[in-house]
Amino acid sequence: MIISAIKFSTIYISSISKFGIHKISSCVGNNFVNAYKLKDTSFRHVYGKPSFTLLNMGFSDDNPSSTKSISQGKKVNNMVAHDTSKDGKFVRKDSAFRNIIGKESKFQAEADRYHLYVSYACPWAHRCLIVLALKGLENIIPVTVVHPTFQHTKPEIDGHTGWVFGNPEGKPITNSDGRGGPFPASFSDTFPDPISNSFSIREIYERAGDTLGKYTVPLLWDKKLNTIVNNESSEIIRMFNSEFNSFATRNKDLDLYPDDTKKKESIDSVNDWVYDTINNGVYKCGFATSQNAYNEAIKELTSSFDKVESILKKQRYLAGNFLSEADVRLFVTLLRFDEVYVTYFKTNTRTVRESPEILNYVREIYQMDGVAETCNMHHIKMHYFTSHTSLNRFSIIPEGKDFIALLKQPHDREILSSV
Repeated sequence: MIISAIKFSTIYISSISKFGIHKISSCVGNNFVNAYKLKDTSFRHVYGKPSFTLLNMGFSDDNPSSTKSISQGKKVNNMVAHDTSKDGKFVRKDSAFRNIIGKESKFQAEADRYHLYVSYACPWAHRCLIVLALKGLENIIPVTVVHPTFQHTKPEIDGHTGWVFGNPEGKPITNSDGRGGPFPASFSDTFPDPISNSFSIREIYERAGDTLGKYTVPLLWDKKLNTIVNNESSEIIRMFNSEFNSFATRNKDLDLYPDDTKKKESIDSVNDWVYDTINNGVYKCGFATSQNAYNEAIKELTSSFDKVESILKKQRYLAGNFLSEADVRLFVTLLRFDEVYVTYFKTNTRTVRESPEILNYVREIYQMDGVAETCNMHHIKMHYFTSHTSLNRFSIIPEGKDFIALLKQPHDREILSSV
C-alpha cells in the first residue's frame, strides 16, 4: 500500500508533537529511513523515493531489525549487511549460511554441482575468484557476475537496495535515488541468472528460505539440492583450496592453508588483525557516523598499513615465505585502496603507490597466473561510487591514475625467498 509523500508528509512529519508520533531512524539498504510510529501503524520515508509505505513495524525502537508490509504480508529482516553502534562505529553482521563441502558432508566435491555468484567489485567475493583462478577450478565451478550498481530489489515492498543481475535488454539505469548515470543495464561480463532467472541476489536467498536479509555475495549455490551452501568468503576459499584438488588444472599442490600447526597459527594471527583493521578497517572509516569512531578506525588502519610495509621488507609474504590465504585476503583490499578507499572512505593517511614494499607485493600477486583476469577496476569503481548514495549523491565516478598500469610493471619479490 503506497501513500503519496506529498499528501501525507506534512500531516505526519510536522505533527509529531501534536499526535505523539514516535520517530524511529534506521538504514534500509543504502537509504536512510525515518519511521513514524503511532500505535500499531507506522509511516516510513525512504529518502530519495517519492513515497511513504504503510507498515506494521516488526522491530523494537532500539533494534530496527525487521519490517512487515501490510499490503504484501512479507517480513523483511535485517535488510542491511551492517549496523552502526550508538557511538557511530560500523559493525558488520555475520554470514548466515555456513555449510561445508567435504567428505563427511551432504555437500560433496563434484564437478558442475555448484554455482558461484559474485561481484567483481566486492572484495569478499574477489577472494573466491582468486582462489578459483589459482587452483584452476573455473571450468567445474561456473561463475555469474552481478551488475556493479545497487538497485532496488523489491521497490513495491520495501526500500532495500542491493545486487541485481545484468539485463542485456534493459533500459539504462540510475543510482537507487534516481540520480547519476545513465548506466548500462548490463555489460559484456554481466549476465542474467542462469539457474532461476532471478532478478536479484535477494531472490536467490529467499528461494533458500532465508529470513535474515543479509543479501550478500559471494554466494555458493548447490544445483543438486537447490539451496545455498555458504555465503562466508573465508570458508568458501578454504573449501576451494582443499576440497577440489582432484579437479584442479593449476597449482594442484598449492595449499593456501597448510596442515602445519605453526603455519596455521601464523596465518590465523595475521588474518585476525588484517581483517579487523584493514579489510574491515576501511569500511569502519568510510561508514563511521561520528568523528571519534572515524579517528579510532583510521588510527588502527594507518598503524596496520605500516606494519604490513615493515613485514614485507623482511619476508616475501604476510605469514612467512609461502603464499597463503592471508595474502589473498589482504590483496583484495590493497587493490581497491588507492582508487576507491583513499577518497571514498577517507583512508588518505597512506597509499599503496607510495609504499614500495606493499606495491611490489601487490604486483607479484596480480601477476600470478589467472589473478589479473579477476581484477576488474571498472566494476570496482562503478560499484562503490554509484551504489552508496549517502556517500556520493550524484554517483560521479573519479577518473583515477590507472592503478592497474602500476601493477603490470616488474617486481623483485623473489629475492626475499632466499633471505
